[in-house]
Amino acid sequence: MDKESKNKPVKKFKAGPISATIWENQGQNQQGQVVSYNSVSFDRNYKDANGEWQHTNSLRMSDLPRAILVLNKTFEFLALNSAESEED
Repeated sequence: MDKESKNKPVKKFKAGPISATIWENQGQNQQGQVVSYNSVSFDRNYKDANGEWQHTNSLRMSDLPRAILVLNKTFEFLALNSAESEED
């Protein structure tokens, strides 16, 4: 089981089969302090020849407009909700 499947996502943006999911992670900075940071996973869902749902991070040309939309929404959410934005 990978690290992302153990945590609940912070937020997920979806447009058709394209989705971007924001995850909160923890790590240590150079001073050894525990810090939180976000990462983003991105994928496209599809049904295979057996009708089973699969996912990939490969896109077709027709997926690009939805991918742009989803990634823009993800960036907007992160930019508006980051610690730096709260300090302003």
